[in-house]
Amino acid sequence: MDKERFDRGLEIRKRVLGNDYVEKSMASADDFNRPLQELTTEFCWGAIWGREGLPPKLRSIVNLAMLSTLNRPHELKLHVVGALRNGVTRDEIREVLLQVAVYAGIPAGIDSFRAAKEALASLPDDVKA
Repeated sequence: MDKERFDRGLEIRKRVLGNDYVEKSMASADDFNRPLQELTTEFCWGAIWGREGLPPKLRSIVNLAMLSTLNRPHELKLHVVGALRNGVTRDEIREVLLQVAVYAGIPAGIDSFRAAKEALASLPDDVKA
């Protein structure tokens, strides 16, 4: 593991998903799933989110579209909150999900709107919408 990339990833992950969520995920890791937590932190957050090529707001928009299309509601809820932290507005989230509905199918759009609505209804205290 590259410690510098991991540490950068951990800082970005906490900033986007929230310190409490990330701390719980890391603390609950065991011998079985710890390697996945480390891989996700180092490569997803450190190597990709840590790149300069796209600003965090745009990375969040891309994630919302991909997670919606892949029908990953748990991750979508996390990234709706992360998108708000990164400056994406509710209106922009709605527009992304409408585009998903057209390009990925109405069922994907319906499920994505449902997950996003749940995430928006239970925002952490540190997130403004």
